Amino acid sequence: MKERTRLALIPSVALAGVGMLLASGCATKRYVNDGLSVQDSKIADVETQVEENQRRIGEASDKIVAVDGRAMDAQRIGKDAGTKAAQAELKAGEAFDLARGKLLYKVVLSDVAGRFSVDKSDLSDESRGKLDEMAARLKSENANVYIEIEGHTDGSGSEGWNLTLGQQRAEAVRRYLNMQHGIPLHRMSIISFGEAKPIGDNGTKDGRAQNRRVEVKVLS
Repeated sequence: MKERTRLALIPSVALAGVGMLLASGCATKRYVNDGLSVQDSKIADVETQVEENQRRIGEASDKIVAVDGRAMDAQRIGKDAGTKAAQAELKAGEAFDLARGKLLYKVVLSDVAGRFSVDKSDLSDESRGKLDEMAARLKSENANVYIEIEGHTDGSGSEGWNLTLGQQRAEAVRRYLNMQHGIPLHRMSIISFGEAKPIGDNGTKDGRAQNRRVEVKVLS
């Protein structure tokens, strides 16, 4: 009797084992499927991010190309403007040369013989004598001329003061020629170059004396 009971129990146990194996296999399959689904979702997210990054890179590249294009246009416009400015300056210089005419002669009043002292614009007796000679020549020639008076300084003092001092020296000459010799003011122009056009070495006493001067140019 007991033997028959044991024999009867064997199929039941075997069936239970098979059932457990089948149940375990189903669970494993669901776990694997669930894992694959998660991985597929992550891969899809990564692909989406990659596509988004590529799109942003493409937009950035387009912007860089556009900026480079605008920069090149600006550079070209700047070069064109510079060329036009240089051409305009050249034409202005040519027009000025034509307007002022041909240089006939020049009288230079400098401090080499004590004509212009440091920081002074007063005319010395020698400077007046030179201007008297020039005025007498103009009257004898009776020429229709134009007089350009340039004021210059040495390198001492500030640039602003030197421009002012050069103007004062040129104005002193124009005033003398007008008041003492009746040369019309509209036939005389003055300009100050300050220290910008030295003819001597500002590092030496003699050079500075040469630079303290007024140049009177008679033009046809």
